[in-house]
Order: sequence, then C-alpha cells, then structure tokens
Amino acid sequence: MRLKTIVGIGVLLVLISCQPEQKPEVSPTVEYLTSDTTATRPYFDAVRVGHMLYLSGQIGIVPDTKTLVPGGIKVETRQVMENIKRILEMYGSSLDKVVKCTVMLADIRDYADMNTVYVTYFPEHLPARSTFGASGLAFGARVEIECWAIVE
Repeated sequence: MRLKTIVGIGVLLVLISCQPEQKPEVSPTVEYLTSDTTATRPYFDAVRVGHMLYLSGQIGIVPDTKTLVPGGIKVETRQVMENIKRILEMYGSSLDKVVKCTVMLADIRDYADMNTVYVTYFPEHLPARSTFGASGLAFGARVEIECWAIVE
C-alpha cells in the first residue's frame, strides 16, 4: 500500500511539473496618440491597445488644413487613404497590417467609385470591411474611413 502511495505522489509531481508556468494576466497598455497638427481636434489620431492600433475616422481633408479636397468621391477616397497611410506610418504600422476598415458614405450610390480607389491600397490582401450609408459626414465629406491595424 505504501509503495502505491509513493508511486501515486511521484506521478502527481511529474504531472504538475509538466504544466506550463501560469503567469498573471497583464492588461495591455492604452496609449492615446495625437500629433501636433491634430492636437486641437476633439479626438485622437489613434488609440493603441497592446499590438492593435485603432484609427479615428478619416475624411478627405488636405493635411494641416480644414479643407476638403475637391473633385468628388474618387479624389476624396484617395485623399482619405493617403491620410490613413500617413497616420499608420506615423505610429509604427502600415497599410499591409490593416485588418479591419469601416467605410461611411454620404451616398451609398458612391460605393462602386469609392471601391475602385480603395482596393488599390490593399494589393496583397483586403481587410475585413463594413460599409454603410450615412445621413451626413463632417465638412460635407462624401466618404469617411476608419481602420484597425497591427502595430509591433
């Protein structure tokens, strides 16, 4: 009987020693990111949580101005994507690390024209995406896009 108890304890110790070390869960840090050129806005450029970067929605504003680029939905979409690209790079990410986008259109009938420009910015992969029509966007914009991306 004593031998069975010793063997049983030995097996139990071996099983316990083979378990991965349990580390306490640590909440990821949250960083609110803004540049000097956007510091006066009532929102941040992005929020970083761990290895994820959540960008605020971008419209086709010419950088460092409050002027919407003229020329319609295709030109606005190109400016939006350039603004997104600039912000991603500013905070250590890039378009190839985007995993999700949300597209808001002032007129859902602009979807096809917006999409012809949007897809050119993701030649390797298309992120998950939601698109919907809105009743209006800031500065009279035709399109607004927000993205989530991985950052190292």
